[in-house]
Amino acid sequence: MDPAEIQTAAAAFEAAAARGEYFPQAWFGRLAVDDAYRILLARLRLRGVVRMGWKVGLTARAIQEQFGVHEPVFGCLLADGFKPSGHVFRRDELIEPGFENELCIVLGRDVPAGATRNDVTAAVARIHPAFEIIEARGDLTRQLALALADNAQQKAFVLGAPIRPDALPELSEVEARMCINGVEAATGRGDAVLGHPFNSIVWLAGKLAAFGETLRAGEYIMSGSFTRQFPLNRGDRVECAFVGIGTVAVSIA
Repeated sequence: MDPAEIQTAAAAFEAAAARGEYFPQAWFGRLAVDDAYRILLARLRLRGVVRMGWKVGLTARAIQEQFGVHEPVFGCLLADGFKPSGHVFRRDELIEPGFENELCIVLGRDVPAGATRNDVTAAVARIHPAFEIIEARGDLTRQLALALADNAQQKAFVLGAPIRPDALPELSEVEARMCINGVEAATGRGDAVLGHPFNSIVWLAGKLAAFGETLRAGEYIMSGSFTRQFPLNRGDRVECAFVGIGTVAVSIA
């Protein structure tokens, strides 16, 4: 698709979303993944929203198997989606919600395409234990491109207290212990995220270059989940302890 077609498609997707059609049926099976990313970026420009950073998704093997895909994807973190740990969401305001347990990495310097994991390590300003709150606004498994044009299911990101880079444990060995309503639901390690959470940023920096984007100092990057994705039901209180890093919690009323 050429730039004019991308702009036209972005306007059409925005109009469809305004009437509650997040995966426009007219586009089923018609959209290439790279064009979906371009449409997403064009949609955000049309809205004039504040982008705080990026999310990397489908990084853990458990989630790739869950959704039948074999490579990561990216989406955008918007300012109106930022929430502190302990935030209470209202179920009636969410569309088929779920969550993933992740690290949110805040950059202290730019990370260009071609950066190594060592470059990323040097660029990190701080890290937060985090949840990504997702909405299943359509069938990601059958219509991945439409899901990407719809910002890869992103709804919100919930951050716990930060930890400085000099206080970090070895991230590939960090265990995440996830509890739902006080019952342990899953555990996972940092090496489930492409071998190391910083590898998500290496991948993202290279991927964004194709779309004229660069990772900038001050941006927030959600690394990808340590475990599979879980649904979020009314009355749930979920908590994840990242050993040696900290804890994040969220509830739904």
